[in-house]
Amino acid sequence: MPQDCFVIGVDYGTDSVRSVIVNAANGNEISSSVFYYPRWKDGLYCDPLTNQFRQHPLDYVEGLEHTIKSCINQAGATVAENIKAISVDTTGSTPVAVDKTGTPLAMLSAFQNNPNAMFVLWKDHTATGEAAQINAHAEKFATNYLQFVGGIYSSEWFWAKLLHVLRADKEVREACYSWVEHCDWIPFLLTGGTDVHKVKRGVCSAGHKALWAAAFNGLPPNNFFSSLDPLLDGFTSRLFTDTYTADQAAGTISAEWSQRLGLPKGVVIGVGAFDAHMGAVGGQIEPYHLSRVMGTSTCDMLVAPVDEVKDILVNGICGQVPGSIIPGMMGLEAGQSAFGDVFAWFKNILSWPIQKFITDETQRNAATEKIIAALSEEAAKLPLNEKDELAIDWLNGRRTPDANQLLKGAITQLNLGTDAPRIFKALNEAICFGARAIIERFIDQGIPVKGLIGLGGVARKSPFTMQTLADIANMQIRIHKSEQTCAIGAAMFAATAAGIYSKVEDAMQAMGQGFDKVYTPDATKVEIYNKRYKAYKKLGKFLEL
Repeated sequence: MPQDCFVIGVDYGTDSVRSVIVNAANGNEISSSVFYYPRWKDGLYCDPLTNQFRQHPLDYVEGLEHTIKSCINQAGATVAENIKAISVDTTGSTPVAVDKTGTPLAMLSAFQNNPNAMFVLWKDHTATGEAAQINAHAEKFATNYLQFVGGIYSSEWFWAKLLHVLRADKEVREACYSWVEHCDWIPFLLTGGTDVHKVKRGVCSAGHKALWAAAFNGLPPNNFFSSLDPLLDGFTSRLFTDTYTADQAAGTISAEWSQRLGLPKGVVIGVGAFDAHMGAVGGQIEPYHLSRVMGTSTCDMLVAPVDEVKDILVNGICGQVPGSIIPGMMGLEAGQSAFGDVFAWFKNILSWPIQKFITDETQRNAATEKIIAALSEEAAKLPLNEKDELAIDWLNGRRTPDANQLLKGAITQLNLGTDAPRIFKALNEAICFGARAIIERFIDQGIPVKGLIGLGGVARKSPFTMQTLADIANMQIRIHKSEQTCAIGAAMFAATAAGIYSKVEDAMQAMGQGFDKVYTPDATKVEIYNKRYKAYKKLGKFLEL
């Protein structure tokens, strides 16, 4: 390996995009930069009451340019001259309507303020009706086209969102030629793509969200979709047949983006993937260890040798796709639709009078920022009792096990002695009970879980939550040292796509930063949490009625 060899990882999150320049030899972070989406921050194009969450492509493009140029300015010209590759991860499923050139419709003047022409964020649940129709429709076919996505199609995914947008907006429907995931579009943009048929679609997004499978020789046949709704007739011909793992190159940087970013010609652009999948690699995932990327929601990733998984199909998860996390291994995904978002919701409830009555913005922000830390501290002091306040974590629906975005959260066992720390404790336990339900689903259906790996903001910043999770799961949790596992994972894939490493496992070993914290179950709490978990499941079944 050349002594001076650097790569860039770009991580598109829900609220912001982060880029890092990394030394490919040892994983050392040279520079980093964060850009908060300005239109998203202002709440534009979103309506939480109808579960509509859209993001303008300009937020993504501006963030890409800003963060990479900032990283280069920090690192200096010598580093910039030795950048070998860029790889990108994004949230998902976050698709967008595009024309034949692969241009998102919202980047055209006629659609610049139309939410249906923008990226439909992963947390957008406007397509619950379409998802239900897809699930009912799939039962009519001899081939089970949902078998590799856990048997239940979600409103958070590719086809449900496409059908909803086509039905909802005639102008967008007539202008929409194809439908592209965010993680596939950014590499296409950086390589100067002008033909949507040449977008290199990642197996990660295609297999977990778009029903692509080698067993089907690609996507399900046209008649599966045309018989669901004539609006989808012929649409598969405008999509894709082939898919690519993230260790492969999507191409090289275009002359325009080379000049725009101040990077040399020939920089390799890797095939994109979802944030949690690359984050699991950045967090040094191991076979049968569940890597939990914990932020606003969670994505739970597990890899296993394909020959050991054999014909096991885990029901009610977000799919299992060979090569979607580590090429050559089976990648299994699950997750929770709300994790950190549960705390954010409660913080917003408690801070309403602060925001309403304190006029000084600095004072408002200072008071609000202390809420979660103070609640965590007080909740940790509370004794644990079987009949404590009990909550259900489905405030944004349920992702897994068994996707149902129409479900709602709940808090029970309230009395006049219930205060904010007690409610917070119940909410904290609820998200951990939700995590245990995922772990049990894997184990019950033949996939062992040998341990947990904690990644992301909540994992590093919330020891109270991590200890509760260890106690409820009765399983050790290792917290990865890196605060930017998704961006670092993208950098590892960039190094592999550029040929610096022959396989991503080698990049993981050389560039991984290891673990710096371990949470071990408190044996005195395990049995009480077993009883409370049974109550959680009973309450959940009641809410599903």
